[in-house]
Order: sequence, then C-alpha cells, then structure tokens
Amino acid sequence: MNTLWHGGKIYTMTAEGETVEAVLVSDGKIEATGSYGELKERADQEIDLKGKVLYPGFVDSHMHMIGHGEKLLRVDLSKIDSSDDMKQQLIKSTDGLADDQWFIGEGWNENNFPDRKIFHKLELDEISISPMLLKRVCRHAILANSSALALAGITKDTPDPEGGLIVRDADGEPTGYLLDAAQELVANEVPEVSVDYLTKALQTSVDDLLSLGLTGAHTEDMGYYGHYSKPLQAFKNVLGRETKFRAHLLRAHSAFEEMMENASYLEPFVDPGPIKIFADGSIGGRTALLSKPYNDDPSTDGVAIHSDEELQRLVSVARKHGEAIAIHVIGDLGMEKALDAIETHPVPQGKRDRLIHSMVLREDLVERMEKLNVVLDIQPSFVTSDFPWVVERLGEERLEWSYTWKKLLDRGLICAGGSDAPIEEVDPKEGIYAAVTRRKPYEAHEGYMPEEKLSRFKAIQLYTSGSAAAICKEDSRGLIAEDFDADFTVFDRDLFDGHEEQLLEAQVELTVVAGEIMFERSN
Repeated sequence: MNTLWHGGKIYTMTAEGETVEAVLVSDGKIEATGSYGELKERADQEIDLKGKVLYPGFVDSHMHMIGHGEKLLRVDLSKIDSSDDMKQQLIKSTDGLADDQWFIGEGWNENNFPDRKIFHKLELDEISISPMLLKRVCRHAILANSSALALAGITKDTPDPEGGLIVRDADGEPTGYLLDAAQELVANEVPEVSVDYLTKALQTSVDDLLSLGLTGAHTEDMGYYGHYSKPLQAFKNVLGRETKFRAHLLRAHSAFEEMMENASYLEPFVDPGPIKIFADGSIGGRTALLSKPYNDDPSTDGVAIHSDEELQRLVSVARKHGEAIAIHVIGDLGMEKALDAIETHPVPQGKRDRLIHSMVLREDLVERMEKLNVVLDIQPSFVTSDFPWVVERLGEERLEWSYTWKKLLDRGLICAGGSDAPIEEVDPKEGIYAAVTRRKPYEAHEGYMPEEKLSRFKAIQLYTSGSAAAICKEDSRGLIAEDFDADFTVFDRDLFDGHEEQLLEAQVELTVVAGEIMFERSN
C-alpha cells in the first residue's frame, strides 16, 4: 500500500534549506518525492502532517541501548550536584537491602561537586554493608565498598590488571576506586542477569528512544552481560516485529570471532557491526591516553587498554574476517596508536573504520586521518559536560585540537553524532543544541570555544546523513530521497527557525520507521 505524506514542511537534508511538498512511501521505502499534485494519484492513502515538520529519521551513532534502559530502571546519580546529596541518595536507595544483595548506581560525576569528592570505600561501608558498585558517568571507573572488594578478592597484594588501575591510599590499601580494566574484577562478581531482565531493559530503552524521535542507534551491548547470546536474544525479542527500530550492533572484541561464526541477526532492524575495541579511557578519570602528562596531575598520562602488539592483533582479527573496527579513542596518544594499527592493516573495500570520541587530537593526526576511510563518531554533549573543568585536565595548549567538531568537518572528515548514553542524555535535541551553542541549556555566554559552533544544518546532519555514513549506508538512509528507507522524525516546529533554545523546546510529534508510525505524541 502506498502512503503519501504531505501537508507540512519536509526537509530532504540533501542541501541546506531544500524541501519537498510530498513523499510517497511503499514497502518501507521512499518511492518518490515531489509535489502533492504529482503524487496524489499514485497514493492509496494519505497522511496529512497538519503543518508539522518532517526530517530524515534521527539516529544516535554511539550509545548503549540496554545500559540506557538500565539507567531508566535503576538509581540515577548523574544529576546529583554535591557529594552530600549523593550520600543522602545512597542512604535512601540502600535502605532495607539484604546483606548479600548488590546495589548498583549509575552515573556519579565528582566534577559536578563543589568539593570534587571521590568517596572512599570506608565511607561507602558506613552507608551499607551490602556489596555496592557505583558506575562513574564515563563508565571508565567505579566505586566499590569493602563487601564488593572482598567478593572480588581485591586486597593490598592484588596487582593492577593490564589496562587498569586499583587506586590505593598511602599505605597501599585499595580505596575502592577502580579504573578501566580494574572495574571488571568487581563487575565479574555481580550475579549474571537473565534474558528476561535484558529484554525488559531494552524495551524500556527503545520506548524512550522512539519518544525522542530516534529511529535507530548504533549500540554497544555485546560485551557487558555475560555471553553475547543473552543481549543478542533480547534484541531479537524486542525488535523487528511489533516494534520497529534499527539497532546496529557493535561487537565486543572478546565476543567478535564467536559472533562471526555463530550469531544470527534480524536485519534490517538488528544488524551486525564492526569489532569494538578500547584504546584508552576517559578524560574525567584521567585514563585517556595523552602524549604529555595531565596538566592537573603530571604523575599520569593515562592508560593504554591494550599493548601496542595486542591492539595490532585485534585490528588484524577484524581484517581477517573482512570487517571494520570501531575503536574508543579519546587521547591523542591513543589516537596515534589507533592510526598506527589502521595504517598497518587497511580497512577492507566497502567498509569504513570508526574512531569513537576523537576528542584530543593534533594537526599531524588529522592529516593522517584525512588519508584514511574513517568516520569520527563524536558526542556534542561532551562539550557542555566537560567544560570548563576539562581545561584544568588538558591545559590551554591542547585545546587547539580538542572538541573541535567544526574544524574536523571543514577538513572534509565525516562526522556522526551520538550521545554515548547512558553517559550523556540521549535526547538528540540536546546533542544538536550543544553542537550549535556549545553551552548548557539557557546559559547566556557565547559558548565554550565558540569558533567551533556548527550551523543547525551541519548539527542535524550529524544525526542523519552522518550516522548513515558511519555504517556505509549513506546511499539508503539519512536523506529524504527516492529509494531511501522511509524513516522520519516529525517535530511540531521548524528546527531551523527561531531562537536557539527552541531546539530544546521542540516536541516530537511522530517517529516513523520503515514507513510505520512507531511513536505518536498524544494531545
């Protein structure tokens, strides 16, 4: 059955300001675009937009879909802005827990606290003797109390694992603060979750994503919940039947080869992606790998998650299977090592490597990236979350090529836009606003590094054609054009008009995936 969409403004996103009057959809694809008069006779039914504004479907290029659902179901610490408030929230949330029942909190961030306090295990012990695991907002660090450390067997004599750090006090005793690979020592002791639990978390996530206008996401969930078959089954349980949403699965390096041999998918709603590799950690936790020490802690320059040899080997594994890589890389030395591996093992034809975050760079690294078939997977909201404290971490000198989305686009590099949810808020409007203003909502200043602001068109492209290019689907997604997927995000207003804050105030009216309405705002 052919459906004609008309009666509102329809942005094709093929060129700035370009609109069409009507879009004809058949079997989940755009059959034609043009005037209402031209297409009316070919339609079996019509949908009148009633003045609303339609865009290609917004896609989050990097997030953790199950993790986002867990954040919605669990205690969210991400908006707490003082250490005392965090303590009170933990006291309230752990009240009545059995001694052997794990408590898991999501998203604390000491940079939001005036005292920058990082809790010690003994302070957590005073709150609860139940094993406690608190995930830092960046997910590159956790806090654990003594019960959790004991279950993990972490003592004064426990060595730091490769790619991780057990933070210790002056006497060498673990403080409960664990960085990068050291997190797994505790996380591995948390009882495995069921497929039913993962299905509930994923359904909660997808319902929320659709309500925010997202028609798809590139998601990393295959390395966090035991054997990959459990989260994969959750995706098959939720998507592709009644609920349509396009999930592109990044495959953790620990599960990649087994998934290549044994896993099946539900394309085009659950499809396999590249091997996911971590090169380094985060700036907030001072584990992003820098070529020079941190400005506010010269004792460290970050953490390499893998040795150079192991990083090269992991990239070669991807190439053996004809696949691209998606590598988490934040610091400039981490990027240098990632580019070394990519240049040694070039990406197969028809594939594109993904450099996730790409936050601290150098001119020579940009010149190398220009010669490669890569996409930079950026998170605009990191600007509003990390500034101004990130200047303390990096120093002024490194800011020339840090968080520089506009310069990267001007150099012709492909950029895609994501949230890294649950680390940041998943709403794409917030990411677009951050890219355009480079400030927190409703602040009055000109923005952090205002010369790096994007136009609204370029910012929206990050979530449409940019996300499509990240998975080599720029010829079938991300535009309103003939033979493209009929994925639409419909707002109550024109995002290109009016004051900048109306980017945040816009309401999603409809979310359409493969021509079917998956979300409709009730009046």
